[in-house]
Amino acid sequence: QVQLAESGGGSVQPGGSVRLSCTASVGGGRIYSSYIMGWFRQPPGQEREFVAAIRWGSGGTSYADSVKGRFTISKESSKKTVYLQMDRLQAEDTGVYYCTGGSTWPPQQNWGQGTQVIVSS
Repeated sequence: QVQLAESGGGSVQPGGSVRLSCTASVGGGRIYSSYIMGWFRQPPGQEREFVAAIRWGSGGTSYADSVKGRFTISKESSKKTVYLQMDRLQAEDTGVYYCTGGSTWPPQQNWGQGTQVIVSS
């Protein structure tokens, strides 16, 4: 059983940056190399959408076209933590950001509680 906990949301002006963190609590202690962690977001009044994901073993990454070149997903294995560095934020990036994990791509088996990001002047 994997539990995910996000932190780091908040309000920021357009063009600003925010870093989200997600720490996994794993029954049994270790995250298998086949595990995938990622981020989804849900803009106000819209469906949830994929943002980025990273393979725990290889570190391979994938991004939604809308965030390529602005967002960076990374991991710190010793802390069982995944980060989402979000730069050059736009109003369209506003939403609730969810950390996710699973064994398939994109990962949707496990979900965190979500953290709000508001981009507004």
